[in-house]
Parts: sequence; structure tokens; C-alpha cells
Amino acid sequence: MPPLKLRLLRISAVLWAIWGAVHIFAGVIIITSDATGAVQAVVDAVDPQTLVRDYPAAAGALFNQHGWNLGWIGLVTLLCAVLIWRRNMTAVWLAALVGGLADIGYFVFLDLPGHVHFVPGTLMTVFSASAILLSFAVWLWPGRHTVSD
Repeated sequence: MPPLKLRLLRISAVLWAIWGAVHIFAGVIIITSDATGAVQAVVDAVDPQTLVRDYPAAAGALFNQHGWNLGWIGLVTLLCAVLIWRRNMTAVWLAALVGGLADIGYFVFLDLPGHVHFVPGTLMTVFSASAILLSFAVWLWPGRHTVSD
């Protein structure tokens, strides 16, 4: 593999590793928080006092499910990062599907309306988009299907 291709894959792997770790951490925070704390952790640009409520148990369960989803999505992308580092091109697609699709929802429903701060949320969207672009550049590289690659 040419050095530039390898460098692009490694940068992508590091971006996915950070993205995955942040999402695992966010999932743990949400699952270990009460309902009010979970909402405040997600929509960090909203005044926390406006989110203090007596949420029903079903809402707490919904937030826990969201935390679970963040955790497994983060874990999958973290594992993909290891595989991308090792030049596994299938992991490029899996990370893009899992992490990329998760971030589209985040961007549309939380970023665009202004419910979150740039760090960490929007920055993680920049990380995932950059990882996708870099790794897909390697995927689309001419001669990618040669035996020497």
C-alpha cells in the first residue's frame, strides 16, 4: 500500500477511535444519570434549569435505550478503527454506516436546531465526516484491487 494511502487510513482510524470512545463515554453518562441528567447531558446548549422535570419512568427507559445505542455504536466504530488501522476496507464501510448514519440523525435533530454546543457534539460530526472522506478516498484510489495493495 502506498504511504499516502496508509497515512489516510491511519488518520481515519484515529478519528474513528476518538469518535467511538466519546460515544461509549456518552452512553455510560446517560445510562448512569437520572432522566433529567440524561437530557441535560445530551442537549448541552439548552438552559439546564428548563430541563428539570419529574420525567415518567418510561422517559427514563427511553433515555437509557439512547445511552445503550450510543454505547454499542461507539464500540462498533472503535473496533472498526482497529481494523481500519490494519487496512481492513470492510471496516471502512461498517464504520461509515454505523457512525455516519448515527451522526446524520444527530446533525439534523440536535445540531441544526442549536440544541448542542460545538464541543463535543458538532466536533464529533466533523470527525466522522472527515474519517469517511479520508477512508473513502483510499477506497476510490485507482488500482485498489491489485494484489500488491
